[in-house]
Amino acid sequence: MNDADLQKVEAALDALLAAHDPSSEGYQEFRGHQFDAGLAWVMYPEGHGGLGVAPQLQKVVNARLSEAGAPPMDPGMFFIALAGPTIVTHGSEEVKKRFLRPMWTGEEVWCQLFSEPGAGSDFAGLGTKAVRDGEEWTINGQKVWNTLAHTADFGMLVTRTDPNVPKHRGMTYFALDMKAPGVEVRPLRQITGEAEFNEVYMTDVRVSDDYRIGAEGEGWRAALTTLMNERNAIGGGGGGGPRKGGGSIGQLVKLWHSAAEHEKTESSRDDVAQLWIRAEVLRLTNMRASQLAKAGNPGPEGSVGKSMMAILNQDIYEKAISLQGMAGQIDFDYTFRRPEAVDLQGTSQGPGYSFLRARANTIEGGTTEVMKNILGEQVLGLPGEPRVDKEIPWIDVPRG
Repeated sequence: MNDADLQKVEAALDALLAAHDPSSEGYQEFRGHQFDAGLAWVMYPEGHGGLGVAPQLQKVVNARLSEAGAPPMDPGMFFIALAGPTIVTHGSEEVKKRFLRPMWTGEEVWCQLFSEPGAGSDFAGLGTKAVRDGEEWTINGQKVWNTLAHTADFGMLVTRTDPNVPKHRGMTYFALDMKAPGVEVRPLRQITGEAEFNEVYMTDVRVSDDYRIGAEGEGWRAALTTLMNERNAIGGGGGGGPRKGGGSIGQLVKLWHSAAEHEKTESSRDDVAQLWIRAEVLRLTNMRASQLAKAGNPGPEGSVGKSMMAILNQDIYEKAISLQGMAGQIDFDYTFRRPEAVDLQGTSQGPGYSFLRARANTIEGGTTEVMKNILGEQVLGLPGEPRVDKEIPWIDVPRG
């Protein structure tokens, strides 16, 4: 970050706020002007929502716009943090022009179509089939655990386009129109009563080659960009995590102060203090990872924040339920419903909901076991686990 970049951002902000009032303009309208000014993702190229400057300057933008009355991003647009970096890194100029602006404004909402019943932790083993037919592709297969797919206009879809090469090759990434003929979204009811997750079936779905993101057969590389940003977003490594003492640990501290006196034992106080320390260490670790990032896409270090947040969040809400005694077993509505926003840490509702929702934290965005493998191999340089199917054609890999 240098003075010239800061001056460039400040000048763009001055011009934007002089011409448009975020407190009076409509949400999508103002975000469109923000994109056109290069202040959506400042690290992106000019003409694609950015100014080509250091990503750290996005904090300057966010602070100025918040002071001017701009509302925060709609929680239903969580996947903008995944699809945006993938498209700007791997998409053609036409793909960037087609998708980035309406994604930023919220006119088009996205979801993620990665995991399959037979390819969850082993994502590269996926089998959803895409066959080229002229300038289009015909897609058949099933995806599962697709968060907010029922609200999405487009999905980040990775398919198998060449089964005769090893599994990490022969994959191709597409933007899938979720309203296209042959796309069926079915709810998966969770322990909370919600159906935030879905399963998506694709039967002879036609997708234009214009909606391909990255080169044919290079879907694994594009998917890694999505996955790294997903882990960063879930773990809070992007700088968007809770403030000191906020988020789930803030809820726990508040609950401890209001708990019955017989629950406020010395042991209980020590448990809460230890959880607060862990939350603060994680917050500082995420800040350091964010500041060390030299480009828009995070590295494997994002797996630290993701895996530690998942375990910590579960521990925090187990303690929250324990502090309430038998009262922690009541006052929760299990009525079936389809949410329109993602609440990864579960802080939007009471501790009863949060305790149940936190069960997903160690699975979504890559299991904790997978995160440990990534950290061991890619960060610590430890030898990888034996992978006997890595170099043989996908079609020859034995399946149950």
